[in-house]
Amino acid sequence: MTALTLSTAGAATLRADALVVGVAKGVKGPVLAPGSEAVDKAFDGKLAAVLATLGATGAEGELTKLPAASGLKAPVVVAVGLGPVPDKEDAYDAEALRRAAGTAARALSGSKKAGFALPAGSVEDAAAVAEGALLGSYAFTAYQGGENKLAPKDAKSKDSGPKQPLAEVTLLGGKARDKGYKAAVERALALVEEINRARDLINTPPNDLYPESFAAVATAAGKEHGIKVQVLDEKALVKGGYGGILGVGQGSANGPRLVKLAYTHPKAEKTLAFVGKGITYDSGGISLKPAGHNETMKCDMSGAAAVFAAVVTAARLGLKVNVTGWLALAENMPSGNATRPGDVLRMYSGKTVEVLNTDAEGRLVLGDALTRASEEKPDAIVDVATLTGAMVLALGNRTFGIMANDDAFRTSIHEIAEEVGEASWPMPLPADLRKGMDSPTADIANMGERMGGGLVAGLFLKEFVGEGIAWAHLDIAGPAFHEGAPYGYTPKGGTGSAVRTLVRLAERTADGDLG
Repeated sequence: MTALTLSTAGAATLRADALVVGVAKGVKGPVLAPGSEAVDKAFDGKLAAVLATLGATGAEGELTKLPAASGLKAPVVVAVGLGPVPDKEDAYDAEALRRAAGTAARALSGSKKAGFALPAGSVEDAAAVAEGALLGSYAFTAYQGGENKLAPKDAKSKDSGPKQPLAEVTLLGGKARDKGYKAAVERALALVEEINRARDLINTPPNDLYPESFAAVATAAGKEHGIKVQVLDEKALVKGGYGGILGVGQGSANGPRLVKLAYTHPKAEKTLAFVGKGITYDSGGISLKPAGHNETMKCDMSGAAAVFAAVVTAARLGLKVNVTGWLALAENMPSGNATRPGDVLRMYSGKTVEVLNTDAEGRLVLGDALTRASEEKPDAIVDVATLTGAMVLALGNRTFGIMANDDAFRTSIHEIAEEVGEASWPMPLPADLRKGMDSPTADIANMGERMGGGLVAGLFLKEFVGEGIAWAHLDIAGPAFHEGAPYGYTPKGGTGSAVRTLVRLAERTADGDLG
């Protein structure tokens, strides 16, 4: 994990591999952002002109490297675009700062230390820069750079391995001795460490991450951070009647698990339950996915990874709220033991489900977990899942959908997501779509109308939420796993989508502001 420090040193005197400054897109060319004053002075006040000569405009995501002027201790200056100049000079959008810091951090991989002289005139700005720089520094290298046994046995031919992330981020311009700034940096560090742990889990190959090994990771984290962890194995699931989780997992050699993580605070007045879909690999089961759709299905446990990360973050931050996480873990595989289309499963709630498509498995494991979570009567439940391709068709690859049984709660979740920089959109749960899941054999089928499939899945989940409990469903199928080139602070592969939203919800709830 990249180190993060606040420094009282001036940009001109900081010894580092590079200095990062912000530049905005003005009407007549690039405009330097607050924080760059000392660097501009070293260029005799001509830094903006030099950048313009090099083709810089200040557009979001744009990055320009140039040799530092003689008055600077760092050898390189990195100018990163912030997008349009804001109406007020110091009112840069937090998400623009996150993305700019992330872009710079990615460009500086392999460096030991970089000073970030981006706008940090407020605690919120400093927090955004810290989050972006740490998120952008992420790299998943666990399976790269091993010893090449076929290479000649001399030092020069040894594989040096992949380029490592930026080792240290130094934030400049903030108030290093101010309690607010210190708290913001500590929060950013804890939050991003857990987001990056979620990313690691998502990126881990399914031969190494399966329900039992995921449960072991959760158990170890619980011991480290004072979280009570309970793991229900196959025998316990059979005894408890968890037909949904068992039905999905019965085709695999790796048995399913239901993991409960309980963080409690002695002064908490509210309790939140987070439920995550944890399909560690999804082949589609007997309803096998076609070629080209299996290769990234290790990411189908992204919801469980987000829930796990959010609970651990809440514990690390000591939030005055009880947070319980439920990880519904299974591997969906075809075999002679697998659930068949046409089979009927009896869920933990007692409700029976006719399985028309075994690739609609996420709703089955979530149904059991939602019922179990409801038994503890939390003040609200939020489930997170890479649930439907239909949601990707509706909202694209960068936005998750929000459905809920309470309009005010859905609005609150949407506002929180936008606040923390996670693109989302509120979606309806049309009652007329429920009829499509009527089954002549069971209480409900796991499939309904094809059109509006993401909403149908939400309606299915709603059936398993306890009466009177506010509930929201986040379908993160689009943003959970990024297959294109990295951008901003978003890496290729697992993203950790929804963690920031869940953590901010927990913080708001701890402050007495549960929507």
